[in-house]
Amino acid sequence: MAGIAFGRFDDSFSVASFKAYIAEFISTLLFVFAGVGSAIAFNKITSNAGLDPSGLVAIAICHGLALFVAVAVGANISGGHVNPAVTFGLAVGGQITVLTGILYWVAQLLGAVVGSYLLKFVTGGLAIPTHTLAAGVGPIQGVVMEIIITFALVYTVYATAADPKKGSLGVIAPIAIGFIVGANILAAGAFSGGSMNPARSFGPAVASGDFTDHWVYWVGPLIGGALAGLVYPNVYMNQDYAPLASAV
Repeated sequence: MAGIAFGRFDDSFSVASFKAYIAEFISTLLFVFAGVGSAIAFNKITSNAGLDPSGLVAIAICHGLALFVAVAVGANISGGHVNPAVTFGLAVGGQITVLTGILYWVAQLLGAVVGSYLLKFVTGGLAIPTHTLAAGVGPIQGVVMEIIITFALVYTVYATAADPKKGSLGVIAPIAIGFIVGANILAAGAFSGGSMNPARSFGPAVASGDFTDHWVYWVGPLIGGALAGLVYPNVYMNQDYAPLASAV
């Protein structure tokens, strides 16, 4: 059964670890800059007319593509988490130590904040959109929605990137992770905002000074990530499990 490991200071503060933290900072910055930037661009070209179906599709595609790249460029250095909920889910499943995970969080949150402030600067001070609950969606509904979609994300991370039985998937893992994020935004964007990522919500909240319902985007994703970290490793990554024979 997978277990949580606190970790050693010499491991978490090694040169290789610091390279991983820098990679997480850069990857999260790039993801937030592109993802939030797509929402700012949509608001600008539509004169803040409000999100419509085409805008939701465009933003979902942009987030999916941006995350694919962010995960791919960081995969060989830090694992390409780009998300505190992913890091938390992997820590719960014993794939990263708690100490190193905390430092990943610091790098991810800093990357998101810097990316959001850069957007504020290069767009001439345009409003930074934040994740908020839609009209008629209560905080509990929002939390449950974020739990479900983040579980799907972290479960995908385990299945394509963390499972030692995955073989050599190469670029498939970042593509699958980007696809599930894009699909989840299409499903949840009109309700909870489709965050799945506390850093993605935190950066714009800091840059805009608007923390309305912000706790939802920590509680939901962290619970969803933890559930995936409990389910996948203990069901599919133990030594007794053997994959079924392929039908093709």
